[in-house]
Amino acid sequence: MKTFLLTAAALLLSLTVSAQTLTSPDGNLEMVFGLSETGVPHYSLTCKGKSVINESRLGYTFKPAYVFDEGFELIDTEFNESDTVWQPVLGENKDIRDHHKELFVALRQKSTGWLLNLRFRLFDDGLGFRYEFPVQDELRHVIVKEESTEFRLTGDHKAFWLPADFDTNEFPTTTSKLSEVDSLTSEVRKEVLAAHAPAPCLAVQTPLMLKSEDGLYINIHEAALVNYPAMHLALDDRNFVLSALLAPNRNGDKVFFQTGYTSPWRTIVVSDDARDILASNLILNLNEPCKIEDTSWIKPVKYVGVWWEYFVGGGSTWSYTDNQDIIIGQTDYTKLKPHGRHGANTRHVKDYIDFAAEHGFDAVLVEGWNEGWEDNFAYHKEVMYSFTKAYPDFDVEELQRYAASKGVFLIMHHETTSSVAEYERHMHEAFQFMNRYGYPAVKTGYVGRIIPRSEYHDGQWMVNHYNRVARTAADYHIMVNSHEAVRPTGYSRTYPNWIAQESARGTEFESFKGNRPDHCTILPFTRLMGGPMDYTPGIFEGDLSVYGSNKAKLSSTLVKQLALYVTMYSPLQMAADLKENYEKYPDAFQFIKDVACDWDQSWILEAEPGDYITIARKAKGQDEWFAGAITDENARTATLDLSFLPAGKKFTATIYADGKDASWNENPKSYRICTKKVTSKTVLKLPLAPGGGAAVSIK
Repeated sequence: MKTFLLTAAALLLSLTVSAQTLTSPDGNLEMVFGLSETGVPHYSLTCKGKSVINESRLGYTFKPAYVFDEGFELIDTEFNESDTVWQPVLGENKDIRDHHKELFVALRQKSTGWLLNLRFRLFDDGLGFRYEFPVQDELRHVIVKEESTEFRLTGDHKAFWLPADFDTNEFPTTTSKLSEVDSLTSEVRKEVLAAHAPAPCLAVQTPLMLKSEDGLYINIHEAALVNYPAMHLALDDRNFVLSALLAPNRNGDKVFFQTGYTSPWRTIVVSDDARDILASNLILNLNEPCKIEDTSWIKPVKYVGVWWEYFVGGGSTWSYTDNQDIIIGQTDYTKLKPHGRHGANTRHVKDYIDFAAEHGFDAVLVEGWNEGWEDNFAYHKEVMYSFTKAYPDFDVEELQRYAASKGVFLIMHHETTSSVAEYERHMHEAFQFMNRYGYPAVKTGYVGRIIPRSEYHDGQWMVNHYNRVARTAADYHIMVNSHEAVRPTGYSRTYPNWIAQESARGTEFESFKGNRPDHCTILPFTRLMGGPMDYTPGIFEGDLSVYGSNKAKLSSTLVKQLALYVTMYSPLQMAADLKENYEKYPDAFQFIKDVACDWDQSWILEAEPGDYITIARKAKGQDEWFAGAITDENARTATLDLSFLPAGKKFTATIYADGKDASWNENPKSYRICTKKVTSKTVLKLPLAPGGGAAVSIK
């Protein structure tokens, strides 16, 4: 019966009137918008004659029970074309071209008289569309019950997916057919630390990467997520239909807005070449231009930190004392007995400042500097920290003076443990404190359940909070790196001080035995589609048992850790290992010291999601080029075509390669380094070990 009803619905959609066709600038993509005979708005998309999205419904259901996805009539249409070039403050390319054709559609629902506009933008690499609600007397205040947006796929595509969860995106990526998602979801959920808000139906997260049997690569996500919850995708795994599933509050409401409002863009990036997915700027292009007038203080950052030691099992901790009877604002820490394992102490931080200065790093991150870590039970109760009071063994004034004398700055850490309302009450005071003591960047954290308890990490209220932090930080000239936040949607174009996010399984999960060799060959096709990731690469000692009881081993070779600085784009890059491990391997460490974080141009040379990636980039304002190649658990040879180099000149390439006996699980620290004279006609063949990589510096 279910199959019959779906078939009938599909037949109804095919009875189209008022069809409007939009073609991409290069003519390869075609989008058709229409209304069915019953006034259901729908669209379809093809790429080079191949169907990408079959006729798919558009619209909403409002609360309590207003159906706003049928009964429409067409009022007006307008076609436009735009071709401009803009410059990001920080980015993978100095210049970004925004060339698209646009279709604007004005609709009116016959039964209510309510108005709805749709705006479609078709680029050479994909489609973006959004809903626009004009101001109207008959419709003022809206509560969204459901968004009806569909993505009707053409078959049982290969998918790179995370199970939908409104509170976390820190799942391992699963690769399977869409028809296998249901049977695998429960197993995937066992592998995450905080899976506590699963979707009420079979669903996956965005960005969702797909590959069809006829060779199309399809990426579904969203752009410009502002005043709206994050979109997940409910999955009909019999008919291969994906439907928008918005993160609710705990009362079940999805979106609150007044007319005069626009939704985020729904994005479909598509190509028959996987490299085009990674090269796409569609999501950035759909965001508003930078709203910060003076951006001179926003700079790329390469940093080290007091961080990894907390994960490896060596005894260092965030907290100052074992006493858990702490009341923030009332406890005098100078009268408490320290346990002696506190990592964020003045002497230890000075050691990292010295190390950063000696090796040319910009900054030192220090976690655990502030009062409150003893009461850190994120999933059980509201946790209170001070964002202006340091532990007794962390001398704020002295460390500011010492760092400045070395030409280094400190990165502030604000862990909220999801006590978000409390953080907002103290945010201005905290940023003023940062200004006073010379902290130009902050790492924010949102581990745990959101306080107040009626919200989820991906809901509208929290999306507004993350965006508000970025906007408020800009007023204080502070750069933001958020962890455990909603995945990005290109908003870093509008507020480029939001320099990076985590929002996926980063390196810390390696200490939990949580990542696989294919992990970083997938993330650029999924998580990084919306913006840069603070992945924290650069771990040289991959066997964590050397520190004690932790039996975890990294899922990559040492050289692959180098390559990640190129393949995992971010203008904020950490050398995440303990400084002692870099001192053991100074020749390999040289690549981390040399590699840039901001780029004039990038070239995606090879790519297949889940298998391999090879990328080359030119450093911003420098005649230096860097390349990285990575593979999954399979050994292979990467091809590095240097035709991007200026013709007629000779260069020196320093090649960091896996050793002949290297592998991620048996001999990860086997590597070799050589130099070679190269020109634009050179093609390098780079052998990659299982779970390995290659890194190249060209000057």
